[in-house]
Amino acid sequence: MSSTSSRPRTRKAPAERAAEIVAAATAIAREHGLSALTLRAVAERAGVASGLVAHYQPSMDDLVARVYADLVEEEVRDVEQVVGVIADPAARLGALIDTLMDGARDELTVVWVEGWAMARRNDALAVAVRAQMQRWQTLVEAIVADGCRTGAFSTTEPGEVAWELIGMIDGLNAQSLARGTDTTRFALRTARAAEALVGARPGSVPVSA
Repeated sequence: MSSTSSRPRTRKAPAERAAEIVAAATAIAREHGLSALTLRAVAERAGVASGLVAHYQPSMDDLVARVYADLVEEEVRDVEQVVGVIADPAARLGALIDTLMDGARDELTVVWVEGWAMARRNDALAVAVRAQMQRWQTLVEAIVADGCRTGAFSTTEPGEVAWELIGMIDGLNAQSLARGTDTTRFALRTARAAEALVGARPGSVPVSA
């Protein structure tokens, strides 16, 4: 007579299980990008059956959008904390450039780049991408506008300039990731270009690179 034994399953509260599934998906995206988020991959990482993931996350598109928003929102909050303690607008802009081009955010660059591409086929993700792009626009535009108020910057178009700065930083980070190079080597050049865009005195935007 043979007998079989199985590992006892732990019944968890729905909210706890749902949070674990989102956490598993977030870990996958951070390590491998949004494109790695599949039903099977999330189930394996969470240690549950695929059907259970589908029960708590019936739409993988919505889960991808949720993970994207959570990761990018965390990055924005981190950067806000870094620049928020600096009073001088030029120094604040330099800290922004230093922080975003420190070479330690490759995993989030992948999330951003894949988010832009995948949003073309994922409506929920498209909404999340636009919302987070606006978060960055608001952050950078506030720095530029503050510099204009104090006389540190002379541009009359803080919104347009903020958009250009974001595009320049994002583009260099994406290029560096694709080429396998260190983005920090471009921080000083970016600061000098930023000075021209915002209308600051040459050499007034400090960076550590």
